[in-house]
Amino acid sequence: MSIFKFPVTRHLRPFYPAVESHSFYRALSRPLSTTSIYRRMTSTSAPSSSSTSTSSTSAAITPKVTFPLSPVPMNPLGEGRYIKNAAALIIGDEILNGKTLDRNSHCFAQYCFEHGVDLKRIEVIPDDEQEIIEASRRLVERYDFVVTSGGIGPTHDDITYESLGKAFNQKLVHHDETIRRMREMNKQRKWIGTQNAEQLAATHRMALFPEKAEVLFIGEDIWVPVVRLAGKLCIFPGIPTLFQKMLHGLTPFLPLPPVHERPLRIQVFTERPESMIAPYLTALQERMKPHGIQVGSYPVLYKGVFVSLIGRDLNNATHTDGGKIWLAEVAKEVEQEIGGRVVSEEEVAARKALEAAPAPVPTVASTESTSMD
Repeated sequence: MSIFKFPVTRHLRPFYPAVESHSFYRALSRPLSTTSIYRRMTSTSAPSSSSTSTSSTSAAITPKVTFPLSPVPMNPLGEGRYIKNAAALIIGDEILNGKTLDRNSHCFAQYCFEHGVDLKRIEVIPDDEQEIIEASRRLVERYDFVVTSGGIGPTHDDITYESLGKAFNQKLVHHDETIRRMREMNKQRKWIGTQNAEQLAATHRMALFPEKAEVLFIGEDIWVPVVRLAGKLCIFPGIPTLFQKMLHGLTPFLPLPPVHERPLRIQVFTERPESMIAPYLTALQERMKPHGIQVGSYPVLYKGVFVSLIGRDLNNATHTDGGKIWLAEVAKEVEQEIGGRVVSEEEVAARKALEAAPAPVPTVASTESTSMD
Protein backbone atom coordinates (compact mmCIF):
# COMPACT_ATOMS: atom_id res chain seq x y z
CA MET A 1 0.00 0.00 0.00
CA SER A 2 1.38 3.40 -0.92
CA ILE A 3 2.28 5.56 2.02
CA PHE A 4 2.08 8.75 -0.03
CA LYS A 5 -1.61 9.26 0.57
CA PHE A 6 -0.37 11.46 3.41
CA PRO A 7 0.46 15.09 2.57
CA VAL A 8 4.26 15.16 2.77
CA THR A 9 6.16 18.42 2.43
CA ARG A 10 9.24 18.31 0.25
CA HIS A 11 9.03 21.36 -1.99
CA LEU A 12 8.34 24.80 -0.59
CA ARG A 13 8.70 27.69 -3.02
CA PRO A 14 6.86 30.71 -1.68
CA PHE A 15 6.88 34.04 -3.47
CA TYR A 16 7.19 37.02 -1.21
CA PRO A 17 6.22 40.53 -2.24
CA ALA A 18 8.93 43.12 -1.92
CA VAL A 19 8.82 45.39 1.10
CA GLU A 20 10.19 48.88 1.51
CA SER A 21 13.00 49.99 -0.77
CA HIS A 22 16.44 48.81 0.28
CA SER A 23 19.25 51.31 0.82
CA PHE A 24 20.46 50.08 -2.55
CA TYR A 25 18.36 52.79 -4.13
CA ARG A 26 18.49 55.66 -1.70
CA ALA A 27 20.90 57.57 -3.97
CA LEU A 28 18.31 57.93 -6.70
CA SER A 29 16.82 61.37 -7.12
CA ARG A 30 13.14 60.41 -6.95
CA PRO A 31 11.16 57.84 -4.95
CA LEU A 32 10.78 54.44 -6.58
CA SER A 33 8.24 51.72 -6.05
CA THR A 34 9.65 48.26 -5.35
CA THR A 35 8.33 47.22 -8.76
CA SER A 36 10.52 49.89 -10.39
CA ILE A 37 13.47 48.78 -8.29
CA TYR A 38 13.05 45.17 -9.29
CA ARG A 39 12.86 46.11 -12.98
CA ARG A 40 16.14 47.99 -12.74
CA MET A 41 17.87 44.94 -11.32
CA THR A 42 16.37 42.52 -13.84
CA SER A 43 15.12 42.54 -17.40
CA THR A 44 11.52 42.27 -16.20
CA SER A 45 9.46 45.11 -17.61
CA ALA A 46 5.94 46.37 -17.07
CA PRO A 47 3.97 49.08 -18.85
CA SER A 48 3.73 52.43 -17.13
CA SER A 49 0.45 54.25 -16.65
CA SER A 50 1.38 56.69 -19.40
CA SER A 51 2.27 53.98 -21.89
CA THR A 52 -0.97 52.11 -21.34
CA SER A 53 -2.97 55.23 -22.14
CA THR A 54 -1.34 55.73 -25.54
CA SER A 55 -2.24 53.86 -28.69
CA SER A 56 -0.60 50.54 -29.42
CA THR A 57 0.84 51.88 -32.66
CA SER A 58 3.06 54.34 -30.82
CA ALA A 59 4.28 51.90 -28.18
CA ALA A 60 7.86 50.69 -28.56
CA ILE A 61 8.77 47.18 -27.52
CA THR A 62 12.11 46.90 -25.75
CA PRO A 63 13.82 43.56 -26.43
CA LYS A 64 14.51 41.47 -23.35
CA VAL A 65 18.16 41.43 -22.33
CA THR A 66 19.59 38.06 -21.31
CA PHE A 67 23.04 36.91 -20.25
CA PRO A 68 24.82 33.54 -20.10
CA LEU A 69 25.08 31.83 -16.73
CA SER A 70 28.40 31.18 -15.06
CA PRO A 71 29.82 27.67 -15.45
CA VAL A 72 29.37 25.50 -12.35
CA PRO A 73 32.71 25.46 -10.47
CA MET A 74 34.25 22.54 -8.60
CA ASN A 75 32.75 21.61 -5.25
CA PRO A 76 34.21 24.18 -2.82
CA LEU A 77 33.82 21.74 0.08
CA GLY A 78 35.79 19.00 -1.66
CA GLU A 79 34.91 16.04 -3.86
CA GLY A 80 32.07 13.92 -2.47
CA ARG A 81 31.19 16.36 0.31
CA TYR A 82 27.93 18.24 0.56
CA ILE A 83 26.38 21.00 2.65
CA LYS A 84 25.06 19.71 5.97
CA ASN A 85 24.40 22.89 7.94
CA ALA A 86 23.91 26.59 7.31
CA ALA A 87 23.56 30.03 8.86
CA ALA A 88 22.08 33.36 7.76
CA LEU A 89 23.50 36.81 8.53
CA ILE A 90 20.88 39.52 8.00
CA ILE A 91 22.54 42.95 7.79
CA GLY A 92 20.69 46.22 8.14
CA ASP A 93 19.85 48.99 10.59
CA GLU A 94 16.38 49.11 9.03
CA ILE A 95 15.69 45.55 10.24
CA LEU A 96 16.77 46.27 13.79
CA ASN A 97 14.86 49.54 14.12
CA GLY A 98 11.63 48.02 12.81
CA LYS A 99 11.42 50.00 9.57
CA THR A 100 11.65 46.91 7.35
CA LEU A 101 10.27 43.44 7.96
CA ASP A 102 12.86 40.69 7.46
CA ARG A 103 11.40 38.13 5.05
CA ASN A 104 14.70 36.75 3.81
CA SER A 105 15.54 34.62 6.85
CA HIS A 106 12.15 32.90 6.56
CA CYS A 107 12.70 32.29 2.85
CA PHE A 108 16.16 30.87 3.58
CA ALA A 109 14.81 28.62 6.35
CA GLN A 110 12.27 27.13 3.95
CA TYR A 111 14.95 26.67 1.29
CA CYS A 112 17.21 24.83 3.73
CA PHE A 113 14.40 22.54 4.87
CA GLU A 114 13.43 21.75 1.30
CA HIS A 115 16.98 20.75 0.41
CA GLY A 116 17.85 18.81 3.55
CA VAL A 117 20.22 21.40 5.02
CA ASP A 118 20.13 21.88 8.79
CA LEU A 119 19.76 25.63 9.39
CA LYS A 120 21.52 26.22 12.70
CA ARG A 121 21.57 29.96 13.16
CA ILE A 122 20.05 33.26 12.03
CA GLU A 123 21.66 36.51 13.17
CA VAL A 124 20.54 40.09 12.56
CA ILE A 125 23.24 42.74 12.88
CA PRO A 126 23.52 46.48 12.10
CA ASP A 127 25.40 48.12 9.24
CA ASP A 128 28.55 48.11 11.33
CA GLU A 129 31.95 47.05 10.00
CA GLN A 130 33.21 45.30 13.13
CA GLU A 131 29.92 43.46 13.63
CA ILE A 132 30.03 42.18 10.04
CA ILE A 133 33.68 41.14 10.30
CA GLU A 134 33.24 39.28 13.58
CA ALA A 135 30.01 37.53 12.64
CA SER A 136 31.11 36.48 9.15
CA ARG A 137 34.39 34.96 10.36
CA ARG A 138 32.66 33.07 13.15
CA LEU A 139 29.85 31.68 10.98
CA VAL A 140 32.15 30.61 8.14
CA GLU A 141 34.31 28.78 10.67
CA ARG A 142 31.34 26.83 12.06
CA TYR A 143 28.99 26.17 9.12
CA ASP A 144 29.12 24.76 5.58
CA PHE A 145 26.91 27.40 3.96
CA VAL A 146 26.45 31.01 5.07
CA VAL A 147 24.37 33.70 3.37
CA THR A 148 24.37 37.42 3.99
CA SER A 149 21.47 39.69 3.09
CA GLY A 150 21.64 43.45 2.63
CA GLY A 151 24.15 46.28 2.46
CA ILE A 152 25.41 45.93 -1.13
CA GLY A 153 24.01 49.13 -2.66
CA PRO A 154 25.66 52.41 -3.75
CA THR A 155 25.23 54.53 -0.61
CA HIS A 156 27.50 55.32 2.34
CA ASP A 157 25.86 52.78 4.66
CA ASP A 158 26.14 49.89 2.18
CA ILE A 159 29.33 48.43 3.58
CA THR A 160 28.88 44.67 3.25
CA TYR A 161 31.39 44.07 0.42
CA GLU A 162 33.98 46.32 2.04
CA SER A 163 33.57 44.75 5.49
CA LEU A 164 33.70 41.21 4.16
CA GLY A 165 36.83 42.06 2.18
CA LYS A 166 38.48 43.10 5.45
CA ALA A 167 37.14 40.00 7.20
CA PHE A 168 38.94 37.76 4.71
CA ASN A 169 41.95 40.03 4.09
CA GLN A 170 41.11 40.94 0.51
CA LYS A 171 41.17 44.32 -1.16
CA LEU A 172 38.22 45.41 -3.31
CA VAL A 173 38.42 45.55 -7.11
CA HIS A 174 35.85 46.47 -9.74
CA HIS A 175 34.43 43.48 -11.59
CA ASP A 176 34.31 44.42 -15.26
CA GLU A 177 31.77 41.80 -16.35
CA THR A 178 29.31 42.91 -13.67
CA ILE A 179 29.66 46.52 -14.81
CA ARG A 180 29.13 45.45 -18.42
CA ARG A 181 25.97 43.52 -17.57
CA MET A 182 24.70 46.36 -15.42
CA ARG A 183 25.19 48.81 -18.28
CA GLU A 184 23.68 46.47 -20.88
CA MET A 185 20.57 45.78 -18.84
CA ASN A 186 19.93 49.44 -18.13
CA LYS A 187 20.91 50.98 -21.46
CA GLN A 188 17.27 51.61 -22.39
CA ARG A 189 16.63 53.54 -19.18
CA LYS A 190 16.42 57.30 -19.65
CA TRP A 191 18.51 58.01 -16.56
CA ILE A 192 21.51 55.97 -17.71
CA GLY A 193 22.95 58.80 -19.82
CA THR A 194 22.39 61.55 -17.27
CA GLN A 195 24.73 60.38 -14.49
CA ASN A 196 27.57 62.65 -13.47
CA ALA A 197 30.95 61.32 -12.31
CA GLU A 198 29.92 60.93 -8.67
CA GLN A 199 26.70 59.11 -9.53
CA LEU A 200 28.54 56.81 -11.93
CA ALA A 201 31.10 56.01 -9.23
CA ALA A 202 28.25 55.18 -6.83
CA THR A 203 26.72 52.88 -9.45
CA HIS A 204 30.03 51.10 -10.03
CA ARG A 205 30.38 50.66 -6.27
CA MET A 206 27.82 47.87 -6.61
CA ALA A 207 30.44 45.95 -8.65
CA LEU A 208 33.30 46.46 -6.18
CA PHE A 209 34.03 42.96 -4.83
CA PRO A 210 36.76 41.29 -2.74
CA GLU A 211 39.50 40.40 -5.23
CA LYS A 212 39.60 36.61 -4.61
CA ALA A 213 35.84 36.11 -4.48
CA GLU A 214 33.95 33.84 -6.85
CA VAL A 215 31.49 35.83 -8.95
CA LEU A 216 28.55 33.62 -9.92
CA PHE A 217 26.00 34.84 -12.47
CA ILE A 218 22.98 32.72 -11.61
CA GLY A 219 20.21 34.30 -13.69
CA GLU A 220 19.86 35.04 -17.39
CA ASP A 221 17.72 38.11 -16.73
CA ILE A 222 19.62 39.69 -13.85
CA TRP A 223 22.98 41.45 -13.77
CA VAL A 224 23.58 41.12 -10.02
CA PRO A 225 25.86 38.14 -9.25
CA VAL A 226 26.13 36.05 -6.12
CA VAL A 227 29.57 36.78 -4.69
CA ARG A 228 31.04 33.83 -2.77
CA LEU A 229 33.92 34.00 -0.30
CA ALA A 230 35.91 31.15 1.24
CA GLY A 231 33.78 28.69 -0.73
CA LYS A 232 31.02 29.08 1.85
CA LEU A 233 29.77 32.64 2.30
CA CYS A 234 27.36 33.91 -0.36
CA ILE A 235 26.43 37.60 -0.52
CA PHE A 236 22.85 38.54 -1.46
CA PRO A 237 20.88 41.79 -1.80
CA GLY A 238 18.28 42.59 0.82
CA ILE A 239 15.24 43.03 -1.46
CA PRO A 240 13.06 39.95 -0.78
CA THR A 241 12.07 39.27 -4.41
CA LEU A 242 15.69 39.45 -5.52
CA PHE A 243 16.92 37.43 -2.56
CA GLN A 244 14.51 34.61 -3.34
CA LYS A 245 15.13 34.67 -7.09
CA MET A 246 18.89 34.57 -6.62
CA LEU A 247 18.78 31.95 -3.87
CA HIS A 248 16.91 29.50 -6.07
CA GLY A 249 19.12 30.45 -9.01
CA LEU A 250 22.16 29.49 -6.94
CA THR A 251 20.92 25.91 -6.46
CA PRO A 252 22.93 24.33 -9.35
CA PHE A 253 26.10 25.89 -7.91
CA LEU A 254 25.70 24.33 -4.45
CA PRO A 255 26.77 20.85 -3.29
CA LEU A 256 23.38 20.10 -1.74
CA PRO A 257 22.51 16.84 0.03
CA PRO A 258 21.24 13.89 -2.04
CA VAL A 259 17.48 13.44 -2.32
CA HIS A 260 17.29 10.65 0.26
CA GLU A 261 18.79 13.00 2.86
CA ARG A 262 16.03 15.56 2.46
CA PRO A 263 13.43 15.77 5.24
CA LEU A 264 9.79 14.80 5.03
CA ARG A 265 7.10 16.42 7.13
CA ILE A 266 3.59 15.28 8.05
CA GLN A 267 1.31 17.43 10.22
CA VAL A 268 -1.63 16.28 12.31
CA PHE A 269 -4.22 18.72 13.64
CA THR A 270 -6.30 18.19 16.76
CA GLU A 271 -8.80 20.43 18.54
CA ARG A 272 -7.69 19.12 21.92
CA PRO A 273 -5.69 21.54 24.10
CA GLU A 274 -1.94 21.11 24.21
CA SER A 275 -1.95 20.20 27.90
CA MET A 276 -4.06 17.09 27.17
CA ILE A 277 -1.72 15.70 24.52
CA ALA A 278 1.59 16.81 26.08
CA PRO A 279 2.27 13.55 28.05
CA TYR A 280 1.72 11.42 24.94
CA LEU A 281 3.93 13.66 22.76
CA THR A 282 6.73 13.57 25.33
CA ALA A 283 6.68 9.77 25.36
CA LEU A 284 6.44 9.67 21.55
CA GLN A 285 9.52 11.85 21.13
CA GLU A 286 11.51 9.53 23.38
CA ARG A 287 10.49 6.54 21.24
CA MET A 288 11.11 8.30 17.93
CA LYS A 289 14.44 9.93 18.75
CA PRO A 290 16.54 6.83 17.92
CA HIS A 291 14.83 6.70 14.51
CA GLY A 292 15.64 10.30 13.64
CA ILE A 293 12.04 11.50 13.81
CA GLN A 294 11.37 14.90 15.37
CA VAL A 295 8.05 15.56 17.10
CA GLY A 296 6.88 19.16 17.44
CA SER A 297 3.78 20.77 18.94
CA TYR A 298 2.45 24.12 17.69
CA PRO A 299 -0.77 25.46 19.24
CA VAL A 300 -3.20 27.77 17.49
CA LEU A 301 -4.77 30.03 20.10
CA TYR A 302 -8.18 28.67 21.22
CA LYS A 303 -8.44 26.46 18.12
CA GLY A 304 -6.22 23.41 18.61
CA VAL A 305 -2.72 22.09 18.03
CA PHE A 306 -0.62 21.12 15.03
CA VAL A 307 1.65 18.16 15.71
CA SER A 308 4.59 18.07 13.31
CA LEU A 309 6.48 14.89 12.42
CA ILE A 310 9.77 15.33 10.56
CA GLY A 311 11.88 12.43 9.37
CA ARG A 312 14.16 11.34 6.52
CA ASP A 313 14.62 8.45 4.12
CA LEU A 314 10.98 7.36 4.06
CA ASN A 315 11.46 4.92 1.18
CA ASN A 316 14.20 2.97 2.96
CA ALA A 317 12.18 2.39 6.12
CA THR A 318 12.11 -1.17 7.43
CA HIS A 319 10.07 -3.10 9.95
CA THR A 320 12.97 -5.09 11.41
CA ASP A 321 14.12 -4.53 14.96
CA GLY A 322 16.40 -1.52 15.11
CA GLY A 323 15.24 -0.35 11.68
CA LYS A 324 13.61 2.90 10.80
CA ILE A 325 9.94 3.52 11.46
CA TRP A 326 7.78 4.74 8.63
CA LEU A 327 6.74 8.33 9.14
CA ALA A 328 3.29 7.58 7.73
CA GLU A 329 2.78 4.81 10.30
CA VAL A 330 3.73 7.20 13.08
CA ALA A 331 1.21 9.70 11.71
CA LYS A 332 -1.53 7.06 11.87
CA GLU A 333 -0.72 6.40 15.51
CA VAL A 334 -0.72 10.13 16.32
CA GLU A 335 -4.12 10.58 14.64
CA GLN A 336 -5.62 7.89 16.85
CA GLU A 337 -3.96 8.94 20.09
CA ILE A 338 -4.79 12.66 19.92
CA GLY A 339 -8.07 12.48 18.04
CA GLY A 340 -6.67 14.37 15.07
CA ARG A 341 -6.25 14.14 11.31
CA VAL A 342 -3.44 14.63 8.82
CA VAL A 343 -3.67 18.05 7.15
CA SER A 344 -2.13 19.57 4.04
CA GLU A 345 0.42 22.36 4.07
CA GLU A 346 -2.17 24.65 2.49
CA GLU A 347 -4.56 24.13 5.40
CA VAL A 348 -1.77 24.71 7.90
CA ALA A 349 -0.84 27.98 6.20
CA ALA A 350 -4.48 29.12 6.07
CA ARG A 351 -5.07 28.43 9.76
CA LYS A 352 -1.87 30.20 10.77
CA ALA A 353 -2.76 33.19 8.61
CA LEU A 354 -6.07 33.50 10.43
CA GLU A 355 -4.28 33.33 13.75
CA ALA A 356 -1.86 36.08 12.68
CA ALA A 357 -4.66 38.44 11.62
CA PRO A 358 -5.17 41.30 14.09
CA ALA A 359 -8.09 40.85 16.43
CA PRO A 360 -10.89 43.44 16.28
CA VAL A 361 -10.74 46.15 18.91
CA PRO A 362 -13.56 45.54 21.42
CA THR A 363 -16.22 48.22 21.75
CA VAL A 364 -17.37 49.66 25.06
CA ALA A 365 -20.65 47.77 24.79
CA SER A 366 -18.95 44.43 24.23
CA THR A 367 -16.76 44.87 27.32
CA GLU A 368 -19.66 45.53 29.70
CA SER A 369 -20.68 42.61 31.89
CA THR A 370 -24.09 41.16 31.11
CA SER A 371 -24.42 40.07 34.74
CA MET A 372 -25.14 43.69 35.71
CA ASP A 373 -28.48 43.81 33.80
